[in-house]
Amino acid sequence: MTKYLITFPSAAMVVPDDELPAVSDASRAVVEEAKQAGVWVFGAAIDEGVPPVLVDGDGTVTEGTYPQTKQLDGGFTLLEVPTREEALAWAAKFAVACRCAQEVRAFHYDPAS
Repeated sequence: MTKYLITFPSAAMVVPDDELPAVSDASRAVVEEAKQAGVWVFGAAIDEGVPPVLVDGDGTVTEGTYPQTKQLDGGFTLLEVPTREEALAWAAKFAVACRCAQEVRAFHYDPAS
């Protein structure tokens, strides 16, 4: 089975404040569904209050991220499913719950994980 990363940036999720509880409830329902289906690996929202740092091989710590990255925020989910089509179906469920499009990426297969 392949692991898929499903993500969205914070800026994509434009929801009025009074609708955030409904979005949270809908998202948690999809997470619970994925757990019950046995495809859930991990998921979370990036804590945007904690700035990223780069750690070099010599231990040097530099504030910020790779220049080409610019910004990494929002939420992500890691699922393990048998087909790309199933990953896309789960991404559609998250898109409905979060009210924004979801990006889907496949990880290279690793028999040890």
